Amino acid sequence: MVISIYTKYRPQKFSDLIGQEIVANTLRNTVKMGLVSHAYLFAGPRGSGKTSTARILAKAVNCENPKDGEPCNKCKFCEEIKSGKAIDIIEIDAASNRGIEEIRELKENARYAPSFLKYKVFIIDESHQLTKEAVNALLKIVEEPPSHVIFIFATTDPQKMIETIISRCQRFDFKKLSISDIVKKLEYILKNENIPYEKDALEYIAVFAQGAMRDAEVLLEQIIYSLHEGEKITKDLVLNILGGVDPLFIKELFRTIVNKKFPKAIEILNSLVTKGYSAEDIAKNLINFLRVGLMLKVDGSLSLEDIPISVTSDDIEFIKSEIKNVNLRYLYNVLDLFLEALPKIKYAPVQQLPLELAILSIFDKEGENSGKQ
Repeated sequence: MVISIYTKYRPQKFSDLIGQEIVANTLRNTVKMGLVSHAYLFAGPRGSGKTSTARILAKAVNCENPKDGEPCNKCKFCEEIKSGKAIDIIEIDAASNRGIEEIRELKENARYAPSFLKYKVFIIDESHQLTKEAVNALLKIVEEPPSHVIFIFATTDPQKMIETIISRCQRFDFKKLSISDIVKKLEYILKNENIPYEKDALEYIAVFAQGAMRDAEVLLEQIIYSLHEGEKITKDLVLNILGGVDPLFIKELFRTIVNKKFPKAIEILNSLVTKGYSAEDIAKNLINFLRVGLMLKVDGSLSLEDIPISVTSDDIEFIKSEIKNVNLRYLYNVLDLFLEALPKIKYAPVQQLPLELAILSIFDKEGENSGKQ
């Protein structure tokens, strides 16, 4: 059986968690000091490591030989949990098991002592999707659970969680991963798999993944399956497989607009649409560049770490060089016009028309300003 990269390289210890160091260190210390809570809330965007962390915590509290709060990953309990065979670790997808009947079954299960482990751990994923009746049924047991039970609620939308559940949990907030965090993990995987790569190719995978490690690993696997023996993962290969607008074209469009070469900008825009790129994708990429340009204009010392999940290190250097002599107000106005144009693309009879009008509006405003002078 072929094991997916995401499964093969899933974190097995708190120290394996990339980009969530505060969460990892706090949980490790609570296990080490024997201060494990009866209920946790893991909140954060998809692919940020919530379920993986829940499984690591389940191992750590049940491990026969924990070391400094970390599971040993060698004892029979760790092995059972790692293989997914431990019947005392119950994972529930609240998106499809959200009703009161399922929760009643959970409560009944929770009353009984673990069959094999020290703790019975209930991991409830997408817990914000539980019905109000199901949550009310859960309240009592979450407030006063049996000593052998730990609840871990994972959610991408904590605002939809009922306050009475949140108040009974220790809350940990997971963040989107930075490009450098994702690249670090992808490099580790490729080195282990002996696959050659270009680092900027991995940065583009990270940009496509939008801060989700799981998505990045799935994309990387898709690219690996496309390789010929000995072939290197390059930026061009990534763009060809994953789609999206070639950054070189976006850079050229960005350059013409910040340098106020409006006829050329319209020419490039129409050329991209002719090549088969959607106006919406072009607009989103250009808006992203303009946003970064605005941020760099305010603070030129910003680095890849400070500008999350949007551009590569090469993109930052390019944008810095292009905006040196550009007015901050001009960048602001251009960004504002393209943001207004973006939702109009869907309903336009010619998909690039709202973007053309945005460029012409910039041209018109610049003409007015020069006329006043």
